[in-house]
Formats: sequence, structure tokens, C-alpha cells
Amino acid sequence: MTDTTTAPATATAPQSEQATAAASGAAATERFRSKRPSTEATNADTRRVDTVVTEVLAAVHDVIRRHRVTYAEYDALKSWLIQVGQDGEWPLFLDVWVEHVVEAVANEDRRGSKGTIEGPYYVPGSPSFNGSATLPMRADEPGTPLLFQGMVTSVDGTPLPGARIEIWHADADGFYSQFAPGLPEWNLRGTVVADELGGFAISTVEPAPYQIPTDGSCGRLIAAAGWHAWRPAHLHLKVSAPGHQLITTQLYFRGTSHVADDIASAVKPELILAPVASGDGEGREVTYDFVLDRI
Repeated sequence: MTDTTTAPATATAPQSEQATAAASGAAATERFRSKRPSTEATNADTRRVDTVVTEVLAAVHDVIRRHRVTYAEYDALKSWLIQVGQDGEWPLFLDVWVEHVVEAVANEDRRGSKGTIEGPYYVPGSPSFNGSATLPMRADEPGTPLLFQGMVTSVDGTPLPGARIEIWHADADGFYSQFAPGLPEWNLRGTVVADELGGFAISTVEPAPYQIPTDGSCGRLIAAAGWHAWRPAHLHLKVSAPGHQLITTQLYFRGTSHVADDIASAVKPELILAPVASGDGEGREVTYDFVLDRI
């Protein structure tokens, strides 16, 4: 590895502020708007829009007929759909219940590492480090120390020096920086540039499982359907290199809760980590290599 760098955490927001579904949903909506220009829809192939939308509506119509949906149920649905928008929870709803299928279709031809959903809490532009790094965190950051290390190669085994590993994850309480008050701006977020052998080593802490926000419309759906609202503990990553396809993925922890029943249906067997005790007795470590497909 080339060097070891630690970034200081920035000032925190007032601890008296409280995270709410509406606030985090609105933040996720604004993030989405900033990265996806609204003009994209105007460039869509009208025949493809016609085909997809017609089939989606036909599927809805079929559900109504098969289950004899009543006007009272229909009005309840309309009210709920309106409230999802008012709560700013459309990104949350789509990322939890729809994105995993879009991702599977988009990446079905990849030969390299498995991907999964991005989720609503990605923020570009995180602090950058070379080779080995400690993610920005508070001086008293809670959680079990974790060394996450590996290599980035092409599908033919060629190391990819300079590959970029963007990583972000929740803290030991299940909260993400920039989406919950009281956390430093870049807490547990960073971009590590692989060394001359394609290697990287990232020191962080193990995240916690967490509930998706339940105080808004998505929470009301979960309660009405009798579902749970939990996501398993996971690391988010985007790995890229020139001439290769970017991979967006999440890595989970064997033996932790909700790996088998993730509400977002995003867990794949290839994405489950099995950390072991660190040699120095401080926390745990795990090695995971990324293999990128060529463009």
C-alpha cells in the first residue's frame, strides 16, 4: 500500500435536532434531482415508453380485477400515493422496493463482481485518499473497528492501479452523515485510490443494521402490510477504473440480523463478508477483491 491518511471530521449539527422520515426523504429527493437532470425523460424513445407504461398499467389493472379492489381501497391508495410525494419519500420507496430488479436487469451480463442497489444515501465528492486510509470519523466513533482490504483487477486478472473505491455506510447507530443531524459532514465516507498493485486498505468501523424511516408514508405501508422495516448492516461501494464499467454494490456481514430477509431484497450470496479477528486483537478485518468488466 502507498500511504496511510486520516481525515478529520468536520463540525457537527446541533444534537437537539431530530431526524424524521420527511426530512431524510426530502434530502434524498433533492440529491436525486441534482444528479439526474429532468430533461432525461424528454429524450426517451416514445415506443419504449408506450410499451413499458402500458404493461405496468395492465399489471395494475390485473391486480385490481383478481383481488376485487373496492372504491374504499382505491381511495386509500390515492391518498397514500399523494402523501408519499408530500413526505418526499418517492426515492425511498423506489430504492427499497423497485431498484433491486432494475439493478439485476442492468447487470445481468457482467462477468466481474456482483452489484446491487445504490440506495438513497450516496453523496458524490467524498474526501480522497491514496492506497490505505482511515475514513473520516469522530474521535470517539462508536463501533467495532474494521479493516476492509483487497485488490481491484480487470476480468482477465490484470491489476488496476489508480482504481477508485468510493465507500460510505451508516454508523454504529444506523445513521448516515448528511442525512441525519448531529453527524460530521463526511462521517464514514471516503474515496480511496488503489495503489500501484491495485490494492487498497480502508480502516473504518462496522455499521449497524437499521430501520428505513417509518414515520412517513413508507412506514405506514410497512405497518399496514405487517412487514418489518430492517436492512442488514452493510458497506456501500462504487468501484471504477478507466476503460472499465463502474460497479455499484453493497457488502453484508455473515451472521448478522436481516441478511436473510432484507426489506430491500438487495442481498446476494456473493456479497456476504466473513470478517475475522484482527491480528492485533483490535476489531476485525476482511479481504474482498473487486473484478471490473471492460467497457
